[in-house]
This record gives sequence, structure tokens and C-alpha cells, in this order.
Amino acid sequence: MDTWKRKLRMGMVGGGQGAFIGGVHRMAAALDQQIELVAGCFSQTPENTRLTGEQLYLDPSRCYPDFQQMAAAEARLPDDQRIDFVSIVTPNVSHFRIAKTFLEAGFHVICDKPMTYSLEEAEALVPLVEESGLVFVLTHNYTGHPMVRHARSMFQSGDLGTVRKVIVEYLQDFLMVPHEKLGQKQAEWRVDPSRSGIGGTLGDVGTHCVNLLEFVTGDPITELCADKSTFLPDRKLDEDVNALLRFKGGGKGVLTISQVATGEENGLRLRVYASEGAIQWQQENPNSLEVYRYGKPRETLTRAQGYLSDAAAKCTRVPTGHPEGYLEAFATIYCGAVEAIRAHIDGKPLRIEEYEVPTVYDGRRGMQFVERAVASCEQGSTWVNLE
Repeated sequence: MDTWKRKLRMGMVGGGQGAFIGGVHRMAAALDQQIELVAGCFSQTPENTRLTGEQLYLDPSRCYPDFQQMAAAEARLPDDQRIDFVSIVTPNVSHFRIAKTFLEAGFHVICDKPMTYSLEEAEALVPLVEESGLVFVLTHNYTGHPMVRHARSMFQSGDLGTVRKVIVEYLQDFLMVPHEKLGQKQAEWRVDPSRSGIGGTLGDVGTHCVNLLEFVTGDPITELCADKSTFLPDRKLDEDVNALLRFKGGGKGVLTISQVATGEENGLRLRVYASEGAIQWQQENPNSLEVYRYGKPRETLTRAQGYLSDAAAKCTRVPTGHPEGYLEAFATIYCGAVEAIRAHIDGKPLRIEEYEVPTVYDGRRGMQFVERAVASCEQGSTWVNLE
């Protein structure tokens, strides 16, 4: 059957009882009515998987005790029953093993960020994806906002000129309290090097900053100089990081991230100052984009207006005045993945460079950033290359 005449079938690994991001992925996947969740291994604990499957009204025979059995069993099903792709929403220490297993079983993959536990794993995953010819999408969801897409189009068209200065920040107070000692699953793995890798806040929110600024400007970071701090006792990973950036086009930047910034909730903000103008976008107010021009009144562009780019219009769902936010941006990533997966199944695969969503290359880039930022810190905050 032509895949444009049916929903795509999704499997999920992770996202069981007590998890956060799995529920977000399920809501996002369902939003545009393109996807149906049909199978999963939601936890390392079979009972958790069973309960999650019951809550999601899934066939118990397709709620698997581990991801290896899931991949093998789904691969044996007829083409009109098996999953089309898997969504990986586990801590990043297991991303590589799960992605490798499903790619080798012939399934497309959508993966939460950061992509892997280490740069070594990221480097190994890239050729696996390339050789498989399958779709691999990374859910850097903030690139799915209409106003972010419009800002990107302004730089792509040359309307704003060349980048001179970038300030990107992501401030939270999520780890102000030692939640990991109080049984909160979201904190437990994020502060644990054995599950999170060498970067704490660097991996959790720093990779979002790098992905967002490079997505919007198209101007990659070439060098960075970083300083990291850990304030709460017994923690081994960074909670707060500041970095200076140098860009390929000659511009400079500042990155500041923290998960111990008192009173901050989810303060992702991007400011880009270029030769012909500037933009400012904030995740906590995502439906507008500030545009500055020298000697002219400041403009506030808002979502769903006819003056915006086709790129913004494509991921706009409701009329003006109705806010679109976090879930819709996530859903835009899923829509991009669906488009690529449908094209592949129908024998007309897109080149990775044609995807409108983050790819395995973005995942590798994020892990390069984490490793090089940590190296800079450990060398006394020296300049290091990021190319």
C-alpha cells in the first residue's frame, strides 16, 4: 500500500511509568494524525512495560521485555503489520545500542538528544546510518518552531547579512535541589556520568544551544573556550558552563548555560547580531521574533502572519492569536521524519541533506561540542577547535 494512504506505525523504546520525555514524544507523534503507536519496550522492568502498554491500549503481545526481542520480533512480522520506525526515548547511555539494533533490523529511527553517550559512539553511528540508507532523525525540537524557521530563512536569504555576534543562553534551576537523592528519575541519570557521559548541563541543554544557533545562522562554530562549574556537593558533572565562541564567518559569540540558575524555568534565548540586522527569539515566548535594523523601529513579527516565510507557514497549525509551543515544535520534527520515512518506503528516498529536521550529523556535532568543551575546561579554559 502507498504509505500516503495510511498512518505510519511507530514503536517506542523507553518512556514508561515515571518518565517524562516519552509522553512528550507520544503526544507529538499523535498531533498531526500521521502516526500510530503499535509496539514498545517502555522500561528495563517488564512489569513497567506491561503497565505502560495497558495504559496506552496496546496489544500485550507487542509490549516486549527488552529492545533486542522487540527488534527481532517486529522484523519477523508481515510488512503490513510491523513497525515502520522506532522512537528512542531512553537515557543517552543506551541510544547507540538501541539505534544500532533497529537499524540492523531494517527500521528507521527517531532518537532523543543528545544522540549518544560519547563522541566515539556518535562517530560509529554515522556510517551505520549512511550504509543502511534508512532515515535517522534527532529530536532537537526547538528547530521546529515557526519563528525559528523564519529566522533561519532570513539568514539563508542574506537579508540579515553576515553574523557578527551571537549570544545564546539556556538557563534553568532544575538542579538547584539534589533531586537525584530524592528519587527523581529525570535528575538521577542526568547527574550520573555512567549514564549521561562526560557532560551534564553541556549535554542536556548545551547541545540544544549549539544546534539552534547553527540551524538559524548557518554559520558553524570553529573554536570555543569554555569554563564549567559544579556547585552542589557530591555531583560529578557540570551544572553551569560559560563559553566564548568563534564562527567560520568571522563572528564571535557567547554561550551561557546553567541548571542551577535560581528562578529560571526554561530560559532558552538566542540573539544574533549581523551586518544588516539582528534577531532575538525566546523559547518561553516562542510565537514572536524580534527583528532589529539600524536606525529603524524595532519589529515584532508574530506567528501565522502572511508576511512570514514559506518555511514558517509550513509548520504553522492554527490561526493568529492561538499560541503554538513546545508540543507543536516537537510534532514538526515528527512531521519531517514522517515525510522522509514515507519517501523512503515509497522508493523515493531523500538525501540526508534534504531533510528539514536534525539528522545523525547534527547528533555527531552535538557530541563534538560536548567533548571539546570539556577538553577546553580541563586544559584551563584554553581555545580548542570545533570542526
